[in-house]
Amino acid sequence: MTVKSSDIPKFDQLMIPTLNALKVLGGSASNDELFDAVMAQMGLPEEIREYTDPARNAPELSYRMAWARTYLKGYGAITNSERGVWSLTDKGEKVQSSDVEQIKRDVRAVGLARRRANRAANNADVSQTETNDAIEEQILWSDKLTNILLSMEPSAFERLCQRLLRESGFTKVDVTGKSGDGGIDGIGVLRINLISFHVLFQAKRWKNSVGSEVVRNFRGAMQGRSDKGLIITTGTFTAEARKEAARDGAPAIDLVDGEMLCKQLKELKLGIKVRLIEEIEVDADFFTTL
Repeated sequence: MTVKSSDIPKFDQLMIPTLNALKVLGGSASNDELFDAVMAQMGLPEEIREYTDPARNAPELSYRMAWARTYLKGYGAITNSERGVWSLTDKGEKVQSSDVEQIKRDVRAVGLARRRANRAANNADVSQTETNDAIEEQILWSDKLTNILLSMEPSAFERLCQRLLRESGFTKVDVTGKSGDGGIDGIGVLRINLISFHVLFQAKRWKNSVGSEVVRNFRGAMQGRSDKGLIITTGTFTAEARKEAARDGAPAIDLVDGEMLCKQLKELKLGIKVRLIEEIEVDADFFTTL
């Protein structure tokens, strides 16, 4: 099946499926769970998941799903925790297909008002083309980061993964990168309280999806050499790959996709600078209770 950009559902077409997926999943879900549930609900083929936009070097469906979540969050239909778990709100429970256009108008209006306020403070003009700047900002930084990661030399990306693991609490992180070693790129030790685990990791600087065969081959190379495995990619994982990673009776393998990788780099401030703007609100009710 040859996939074109026009075959990918638009972000507004993904809003209701996202809300329905959260309902099916019990009111909350991770990005991966949401992705799979929306795919299944809309009956989308695997080729749609793997289609990569040439301009962004990133999976297009994942990008548009991020837009859908951003609008739904801006409208107050969903919220997300610091750990990236999305949850449905009471307002989101009531959203219907007929509300989608209103959601788009409301969120864009808020974004434009915020931009105008910021520009007014700096005596700058605001053009209509900047309507979506406030909400685009949340997504575009990860696109830029993904493009940079994809342009890195494989050995440099392996060293980045090494640094990421060290910053995340791993010790004795060594990059091996030996050819013919089942895809193993390095090993580290993760200590949790009094217990330590030897973890083998694989770094995949890929644009597209990592399939189940990669997970199976990696698990085969792990046998007798570690307690856990970790695969880090700039792309995504197929549903079959995630099922294989969590297969009962097999050594555990954790998966970090491109979206999670960007969030981890942001959280650890590795190559990401976060500028915080102080927002002050006076709680009038507080003073009436004194």
